[in-house]
Amino acid sequence: MSEILNNEATAADNGHVLTNADFRGITLRSFTLMSSFNYERMQSLGFLYGIMKPLRKIYAGDDEGLREAMHRHMAAFNMTCAPSTFVMGIALAMEEMYAKDKTMDTSGVNAIKVSLMGPLSGIGDTFFWGIFRILACSLGVSFAAQGNPIAPFILLFVFNLPNVLVRWFGIKLGYTQGSSLIEKLEKGGQMQLVTHCAGIIGAVSIGTMIAMWVSINCPLVFQIGEMEIIIQDYLNQIFPKLLPLAATLGVYGALKKGLNTSAIIGGIVVIGFVLGVLGAVSM
Repeated sequence: MSEILNNEATAADNGHVLTNADFRGITLRSFTLMSSFNYERMQSLGFLYGIMKPLRKIYAGDDEGLREAMHRHMAAFNMTCAPSTFVMGIALAMEEMYAKDKTMDTSGVNAIKVSLMGPLSGIGDTFFWGIFRILACSLGVSFAAQGNPIAPFILLFVFNLPNVLVRWFGIKLGYTQGSSLIEKLEKGGQMQLVTHCAGIIGAVSIGTMIAMWVSINCPLVFQIGEMEIIIQDYLNQIFPKLLPLAATLGVYGALKKGLNTSAIIGGIVVIGFVLGVLGAVSM
């Protein structure tokens, strides 16, 4: 904690433009991360809203740079809410570097964001949903069982104290430590390697999410003599989760071609309905 405060004290000397007031604003706005969640871009709108004011400060006088930064942060983003400010801090540190050096590759910011979503979500889910929530509820229930009116406040306090602290110090740590780390990587010529590895981790994370969330099976069964041929079994032997992957890549291809999202959703409904009636696919 003291190291974070020391880093903040020397932020001006390192050329950083964000202050405590900016950190407070990001911390407060981070609580709206899920307020506009959607299945196209997930938390991206909340993420952009959280860093919007600092972005305007970083790109002051550079409207085109601000527009490009806003467009970058509209990419799909999804993770446990509390540690998300750490990613916001790193993203702002990188945007600060891009604003100063227009020759830098801006693809790194989203690669870093995607690579951090999985690991930080695993940590966040473990602590906030697996530990703090259970502890807070246990204490709240024990007070409520005794008829104590402060029971709900105990629950809210125990759960939200670490929640607020992680958000507050996460933004500071990501902004101060993240920028220095990125500068070292850039000077050492390792930034491209880190970006490449982050992209690999992101692709693996996306593949995992497809396997977990997209459920499409082929229920077709053929009878040849006494032998029963189940198509899905053969598909699993050739390529497990082949149909979910094909469907996801199809939607991705449609998005890359610029098709309207509503049209894509409508197409999925129609195709799914027809194939479902024919018995070719099932959920």
